[in-house]
Amino acid sequence: MQTRKGIVAFSLFLAGFWALLAGALLAKGGFYIGKHEGDTIHLADLVLRQAAGEWAHLDYMTPIGVLATAPMAFFAAQGMGLGMSILAAQAAVGALLLVPIWWIGVTRLQAGWAMLYGAICLVMTMALVHGEPLPGISISMHYNRWAWVLSFLAIATVLLPPQGRGTGRAGRVADGLILGLCVAGLALIKVTYVAAFLPAILAGLLIRRDWRALKTALVAGLLVILLLTILAGPGFWLAYFGDMISVATEGDRLYPQASLTGVIIAPAYLGGSFLAIFSVILLRQCGRQEEGLILLLLVPGFFYATFQNFGNDPQWMYLLGVLMLALRPEPGVENGWGWNMRLAVTLAACAAFALSLPSALNLTFSPFRHLALNPAEYDLLLPAKPEHDDIFFAKERNERPYGEISRPLAGADLEDPPVMLLGEQLPVCALERGTVTYLDAVGREIEAAGFAGRAIYHADLMSGIWLFGDFQRLHGAAPWRYSGLPGFEEAEFLLVSFCPIVRVSRDGILSEVAKTGVGLAEVYRGDDFLLLEIQRP
Repeated sequence: MQTRKGIVAFSLFLAGFWALLAGALLAKGGFYIGKHEGDTIHLADLVLRQAAGEWAHLDYMTPIGVLATAPMAFFAAQGMGLGMSILAAQAAVGALLLVPIWWIGVTRLQAGWAMLYGAICLVMTMALVHGEPLPGISISMHYNRWAWVLSFLAIATVLLPPQGRGTGRAGRVADGLILGLCVAGLALIKVTYVAAFLPAILAGLLIRRDWRALKTALVAGLLVILLLTILAGPGFWLAYFGDMISVATEGDRLYPQASLTGVIIAPAYLGGSFLAIFSVILLRQCGRQEEGLILLLLVPGFFYATFQNFGNDPQWMYLLGVLMLALRPEPGVENGWGWNMRLAVTLAACAAFALSLPSALNLTFSPFRHLALNPAEYDLLLPAKPEHDDIFFAKERNERPYGEISRPLAGADLEDPPVMLLGEQLPVCALERGTVTYLDAVGREIEAAGFAGRAIYHADLMSGIWLFGDFQRLHGAAPWRYSGLPGFEEAEFLLVSFCPIVRVSRDGILSEVAKTGVGLAEVYRGDDFLLLEIQRP
């Protein structure tokens, strides 16, 4: 982007588009989720712990990095309700990313493509759904969206050749700062993205022999590490590494959904996989040798990051479309078969946009769908926490909690042996709908039974029962349990649901508890749960 007029137009577009999305986010005055209630409870546990001064990995177990929730925790710590803290954090992160988006646009893209790139990055940052074509407001997996955007910034910086002001010494330093801070941000949001893209980013810098950007990136990344070490202590990194190893090697769920092979060759993804490889070939044939090689190195990372995200939405295709448009050759370039390469690269970009359009539209419209919804159709998510009376869930999804009981046919072998607790066989059951209503009812009942203020360990996927009553927050607990008994040593009572959110988690916890040698004594029985006193030697 060489003209002053183009730069001004792009700058005004970025500011205006951010203001439009931020206004749509904040104007509602609260946050109304339409799905993924369990994920939202998990997020609330993370954010409110961090807002209270706890450190991820040191004070509670999670594989999610500290920066994934820090913006929300910042606003919550200032006294803002959880719902508005979530929305304000979306807008704040978008504002922080305006500068690197602007820099990449003015140094690497024509005005029109820069606006498209900026719109993609801002929508991904500030959307109110994780992706896919299914509507419904959700903050679930927001950290995946933020990590994709940081990846888009780093990839565009290293793959697209700089122009004009981006080619000088100051430009190389600016590129290095973007790369270093983006990779550090990825490491502190979701380290999967570092594994996916750092090798290709480093290779790209070496291929381009951009030593100044490389050195600046290393310095920027090390400064982030130093700053966090000063704030959290050196034990932070060991704890973070320990959480990731525990999840990767011992967790009940080693990957979110489809297998790695599935996100490459399954029918829903094979077209995109072919397009990625075909795009590499087109770039090489039109004279973009370096760019084609860097893109080839990025493709495995695209697949891996998609595989690691629930929903397996190949959101890298938004970026691929912009990259192909930016790298089109001049008119008249042909390959050995006589193809018009400018047209061929343009068609590849159009194919990328066509394949990703349903997800992209869902992301783009989500803040405006949220603004237009009817508050009368929603109830408070955390009624036991009146200071967070600005976050709500859809009534129709939670009015009638129900579970699904598995009962084998006569003569059939049980998939798992029955789970016994104090001589009683627990049902093979899982809660299918009504998570919020169920947890709220359990919390109220336990409080009314005289156990307010006590430390209760919930034998289930999530440990956030403290959000639904006057109960202690367990130090060292896992807001989303993957393995072991995190936080159990501080618990006084064990809550066992007959129909848990995830039966594998409940049964795994009971198995681990049995290994500890503690005694269990029933102190209260509800219609849907048992409360057991933990009797330590």
